[in-house]
Amino acid sequence: MAEVIRGARGGGAGKRTIMTPARRIAPAEVPGLAARRIAADILDNVLRRRRPLDTELDGPEQHPGLVALADRDRALVRKLVATVLRRIGTLRHLLGELLESGFPKDAPRVETALLIGAAQILFMDVPDHAAVDLSVRLVQADGRAARVRGLVNAVLRRVAQEGPPLLAELDAVPLDTPDWLYQRWRRNFGDNAARAIAIAHGREPPLDLTVKSDAASWAQRLRGRVLPTGTVRTTTQGNVALLPGYNEGAWWVQDAAAALPARLLGDISGKQVADLCAAPGGKTAQLALAGARVTAVDRSANRLARVRDNLARLGLQVETIAASRTRGCDVRSRSAWPRLAGSNTTRSRTSTGAVR
Repeated sequence: MAEVIRGARGGGAGKRTIMTPARRIAPAEVPGLAARRIAADILDNVLRRRRPLDTELDGPEQHPGLVALADRDRALVRKLVATVLRRIGTLRHLLGELLESGFPKDAPRVETALLIGAAQILFMDVPDHAAVDLSVRLVQADGRAARVRGLVNAVLRRVAQEGPPLLAELDAVPLDTPDWLYQRWRRNFGDNAARAIAIAHGREPPLDLTVKSDAASWAQRLRGRVLPTGTVRTTTQGNVALLPGYNEGAWWVQDAAAALPARLLGDISGKQVADLCAAPGGKTAQLALAGARVTAVDRSANRLARVRDNLARLGLQVETIAASRTRGCDVRSRSAWPRLAGSNTTRSRTSTGAVR
């Protein structure tokens, strides 16, 4: 681009032309690509670096890109990651059938992009062309993976065409359930129950809430229902912080199974209770709401920070200790206390509580 400047030169009028570079306007990012890139990062960290999923999604060590996303895109990240992890055995099997030489070992982003693309095509309400295009863009942005973007495009197009009938022929139970876990279920619950648990594990769970009071009213407001155990169950999706009652501290997210152990303790008002492996803090909140003097113990200081934040929102107070449950913990006479374990097998980890 030329720019003409007029002015005096050598006592007379003159002009000179200066060539200035044309301004380059960065193209706007394709909608939805940022969410998929962050989902790919999180999956890489969970599957290859063995980082806990909840650490990646929440708290001080969460993926830094999540903060800048709109609520809708943050919800998409969670859904993408959860869908891939829930059906990872099936996805890897189907992709393996369509890859002659397997996943490129020197470009791990290729597998991640294929998993995300296939999950959207087979299990999510995403148009096939959008799932393919955005997965190709993911590998284009990776130095090691960009050379095989054509492979990603071709494989995902085959997933869109051939995937549904192949999926219908598969038994997802052995593919998506670790064998050691499935065999344990069989020993403890029998073949039929073990298979039912595994099938339920493959479905997206509803949102379960423990409410402080008036469960029926909150179930109506949140378009849910009250389970026989008192938990409010709703199929509402999206950012839970935007739901009615969140900011007021009227309820907290807690799986129905996870809410059972604390209810079995009976009247604990005024009693001293230790909640071991306390994070994310659902049982801790139940115990405190019931009037107990609670000591919440967890080995992770970061997870305990999340517990304290949640309890502050709920207006509940407990003592917290960051320590292993087997050493370094100053909970008196811990070994002599009766313990209560909840078997939240497929939806959350088991935690242990003790009451004196």
